[in-house]
Amino acid sequence: MRLHHLSGLCLSMQMGSIEENIDLESDEEIPFSSSQATDKLQNFHFETSRTILEPNISSSWASYRLRNSLIRSIYIVLIKAKINVLLPFGPLAILLHYLTGKHGWVFFFTLLGITPLAERLGYATEQLAFFTGPTVGGLLNATFGNATEMIISIYALKHGMIRVVQQSLLGSILSNMLLVLGCAFFTGGIVHYKKVQLFNKAAALVNSSLLLMAVMSLLFPAVLHFTHTEVHMGKSELALSRFSSCIMLVAYASYLFFQLKSQPGLYNAIDEDRECIVEDSEDEEAPEITMWEAVGWLFILTLWVSVLSGYLVDAIQGASDSWNMPVSFISVILLPIVGNAAEHASAIMFAMKDKLDITLGVAIGSSTQISMFVIPFCVVIGWFMGQPMDLNFQLFETATLFITVLVVAFMLQDGTSNYFKGLMLILSYLIVAASFFVHVDKANEDD
Repeated sequence: MRLHHLSGLCLSMQMGSIEENIDLESDEEIPFSSSQATDKLQNFHFETSRTILEPNISSSWASYRLRNSLIRSIYIVLIKAKINVLLPFGPLAILLHYLTGKHGWVFFFTLLGITPLAERLGYATEQLAFFTGPTVGGLLNATFGNATEMIISIYALKHGMIRVVQQSLLGSILSNMLLVLGCAFFTGGIVHYKKVQLFNKAAALVNSSLLLMAVMSLLFPAVLHFTHTEVHMGKSELALSRFSSCIMLVAYASYLFFQLKSQPGLYNAIDEDRECIVEDSEDEEAPEITMWEAVGWLFILTLWVSVLSGYLVDAIQGASDSWNMPVSFISVILLPIVGNAAEHASAIMFAMKDKLDITLGVAIGSSTQISMFVIPFCVVIGWFMGQPMDLNFQLFETATLFITVLVVAFMLQDGTSNYFKGLMLILSYLIVAASFFVHVDKANEDD
């Protein structure tokens, strides 16, 4: 009886488990109850309403973020920097041009108005460098740092002011090599007075060699002209200048390939400790605006600089007459100081952070780009415009450039920097400025 009872109990337990399995497997076939149906219907209405409202919410949120990003970008670029207090002088110069016609004041206020634009161009380029890398960023910095000089040169070339173009580009090279680099070495040496600052000697020597090649290209047309040894008077000099300009453009393109593709390791920091310091400091820094905002600001600022450059070029001769100041001094000293505002600020900032490799890339790299690209580019542009722009910068200007390149090359050959070297470069620039203040440009008088 007990065995029969146990077997019946086991049989009932097995039947119960089979029924539970059948119930579990057949749950999907059981129709919904009314409460479940209403819950599902409410969830369906909620999902459909959410999918309908979601694009509107996302679009409004995107427009809100875009508006906030635009306002923040305008604040950072046009309001935040202290130098932006000079921005209103640009429109003021345009008003003075049409209301008074006083070229001295128009020239002065245009200089003040272009100064913050040149600095902001450098800032936008530095922001773009966060997305392009340090090597391409340094090249962009030099290129857009020289955008002011290029725009002024093209406007002056269009009006046939060839001597203004030559002297302003020469002044940019002198300003970068003596004033900008000198101030950077001086401030960096004062901040880090307890140690000797080092930089990549190999990269500096490559740039010095390119600058000497540029001096050679400028020297031969001048010597050919002043020794009266041309085959065809007045034509051989221009033909030689155009041929040399094409060669210089090829040399600069080869230099870019060498710098960016062939041997980029040549431009790295000179020891591992400084590489670690630079990487750590770069990790701490972050871009303040997006890449496309930086591109947009570069376009807007370049356009505004081109507008003001036209008024600046028109007022040069009038400013020279009203101030009783030589045009050569205005072209060689005053114009480049304004055009090099971006390089000046960034070179000093990097020197104070003990990043002299970047400082040299900004100052010497900018001089190399002007001498090997901008000057021959202007010769080629003048060729297409029908303007006789050549490489004959006259003996006084060419001799000044030659001595300057030699002085800077000797300063850079040991790969070290201190405040005394910077002071010597600044004092040399003062001598150059005084020389052009008392210099009478015979070529302008002949014109």
